[in-house]
Amino acid sequence: MQIGVYGAGYLGTVISACLADFGTPITCCHPDSSRMVEMAQGKVPFHEKNLAEVIKRNVRSGRLAYSTDVEAFARKSAVIFLAEDTPQHLSDLVLRISKAVPKAPILSIVTPVAVGTGAALEKKLQDAGLKAVIVSQPMFFTAGCAVEDFNWPDRIILGTASSDAVAAIKQIFHPLVMRGVPVIVTNHATAELVRESATAFVATKISFIIELAGLCEKVNADAVHLSLALGLDKKIGPRCLQAGAGMGGLFAQSDMDSLSRLAEQNHVQLKILLAAREVNHSLAEGMADKISACLKSLQNKDVGILGLAFKPNTNSVAGSASIQLAQGLVARGARVRAYDPVAIPDAKLELNGTVHYCETPYAVAEGAEVLVVGTGWPEFRALDFGKIKTLLRRPLIVDTKNILDSSRLRAMGFEYVGVGRV
Repeated sequence: MQIGVYGAGYLGTVISACLADFGTPITCCHPDSSRMVEMAQGKVPFHEKNLAEVIKRNVRSGRLAYSTDVEAFARKSAVIFLAEDTPQHLSDLVLRISKAVPKAPILSIVTPVAVGTGAALEKKLQDAGLKAVIVSQPMFFTAGCAVEDFNWPDRIILGTASSDAVAAIKQIFHPLVMRGVPVIVTNHATAELVRESATAFVATKISFIIELAGLCEKVNADAVHLSLALGLDKKIGPRCLQAGAGMGGLFAQSDMDSLSRLAEQNHVQLKILLAAREVNHSLAEGMADKISACLKSLQNKDVGILGLAFKPNTNSVAGSASIQLAQGLVARGARVRAYDPVAIPDAKLELNGTVHYCETPYAVAEGAEVLVVGTGWPEFRALDFGKIKTLLRRPLIVDTKNILDSSRLRAMGFEYVGVGRV
């Protein structure tokens, strides 16, 4: 069975590489010839842990090929995963592929779409006199862990009424099915709603611990210990229960926006989702307030920020609380300098020259009146804090991710401020 993946963005790149790693020949297609050439050379246009190595390995073995000829790609693929990052051209693409093939293809929609898209695509095909089997198949990747998430998913969701399509996709994902990964077969609307609902639920969970962290600061409790204790409850779980880690990522905001619109259109009030979004949106502003209180004023103060990506192991700054914090500090008159291992090029597009970028964490600290940990990169734990103390104008660290050893830093003479820490 020939398998194709259409898309050269984040989703298409990850899915095509990881499917090829199953030992299956895969063709990844997109009209952008320069992008296809770069991908074949293992040049990934974003930072994602282990992905470049997976691509190079499978290109060398001949299992992963790249094409710009959409019609030829469609004709030889019995199953095609449509995996662009945005759905703008999805409808036209489905019609184009369906016209190009003699036999109805199985088209798995991985692209994030609004509820109702699968049914609408089926109607559009019917109106055009074309045939294809549409499968709604949301996939869930965490930036920085996408390869791991692909190989160890919590579940496989298939929205379709076609038993043949279910059998075909189960065959493609045979290594996961044999490992016992649950396969949930449902209708289009349910599969589409899973993605947005999962994002909203995680945002709610994160928002809850963020608000509890604020309470911790008032009652002399420790949010890190609280998160650990709550997370060990099997009804709750530890993932996404760390105070200070706001909800960000490439698809998070669009998922929540889409779910909010869907509820509004159907006259349903999602009050918890509204509250969770408000908490997430206010996180950076609250952190700026905290830093301002430490310095009495931010006007003409030098502030260093370590980390701009929305989370470690990715260059994505989509929804980054650290980026929002930098913008808020600049708006209050601070002079901000920043360092990130991989995200500076993307951050420059968001911050428009308002921040000075440094090549090392130590350059960020030099002369700053406060050093802010904005992203939880593991390497920040291993910094020479003795050296940092000599570089800072004032030995003040604000750890927005609670990743540093507060007891050690205080013993070294630092003023340490975390999120909900005692």
